Amino acid sequence: MASEAKTPDRWELAREEARERLAACQKERGVSSCLECEKVIGCEIRADYVKKVYESMSKGEGGGFEF
Repeated sequence: MASEAKTPDRWELAREEARERLAACQKERGVSSCLECEKVIGCEIRADYVKKVYESMSKGEGGGFEF
């Protein structure tokens, strides 16, 4: 059975870019989790990542998505 590689859509690409920014920030601050960071509350990088994850799961449809 052949495995087809799925091409990432624009939401997945945006999520990956946000993940990379988040990982770079964590590395710069020497933490392995945002919860270890003093700036976790109100952090724009983390908020953007959460937003991009939500958008990638809902494919931009918004509303009605529950975790």
